[in-house]
Amino acid sequence: TMKPHLRIVRHPYEEPDHLNLVVSASNGNLSARFEYYENARAIHEWASVLEQFPRHSSDIFLHEIGSETPEDRTAYYFRLRVFNTNSAGGCAIQLRFNNNQSLPDREIFDFCIRAEPSQINRLGKLLRTFAELRHEVLEWNVTEGKLHEFS
Repeated sequence: TMKPHLRIVRHPYEEPDHLNLVVSASNGNLSARFEYYENARAIHEWASVLEQFPRHSSDIFLHEIGSETPEDRTAYYFRLRVFNTNSAGGCAIQLRFNNNQSLPDREIFDFCIRAEPSQINRLGKLLRTFAELRHEVLEWNVTEGKLHEFS
């Protein structure tokens, strides 16, 4: 089985304003991969929040792009949500993606990666450096994390 992990690969695009990201993620049971466009400032925001997460027992971080409502006609919907799962300090990272296509081209996934606060804080630190756009790849799992350039 795969270890729970998150891998973000950055492809040169309209930087530094917009990033073309390919995200691969697994919770050990389900795995998914999707590509989307992100505001570069958002990575700094994620880092600031996740480095300190959770600040209190009901802390929630939510980042959404697009919409799943057909009338909104967005190319896709992406949700990143980090939240506490219990009073003992367990946390989870929820990833939801919908490519908003009609069948048979529709692709939707929604799952969580469980993590301890210290592991989420480490993801925040990796994102802080990743936001400087000097590395192409961010790899994080519950035991380690690293940044590197394409070899």
